[in-house]
Amino acid sequence: MYAVIAAGGKQYKVEEGDVLRIEKVVGNVGDTFTFDKVLLVADGEALTIGKPVVENASVNAQIVEQDKSKKILVFKYKRRKGYRRTQGHRQPYTAIKIGSIVTA
Repeated sequence: MYAVIAAGGKQYKVEEGDVLRIEKVVGNVGDTFTFDKVLLVADGEALTIGKPVVENASVNAQIVEQDKSKKILVFKYKRRKGYRRTQGHRQPYTAIKIGSIVTA
């Protein structure tokens, strides 16, 4: 059984037991929460597609980690002008573990 959920402006295909990184969600490690925006649920041969979301479907998850990803360097440069700027950025993320996919 798998589902497609929407989180942080992106869509993820998830199965029970998957660990994935999503945009930062407020909460502590060990907290559980529910995704209500389930776009698709597949259970064997049965496929349920939402319009836009599947009614009475949810995905339960647990927060595994709150951290920042690797640093990305942003370097601006204009040739022959002596202009150069360096800036770094670390995007925060939340690692979650999918617990169960619930359909009614």
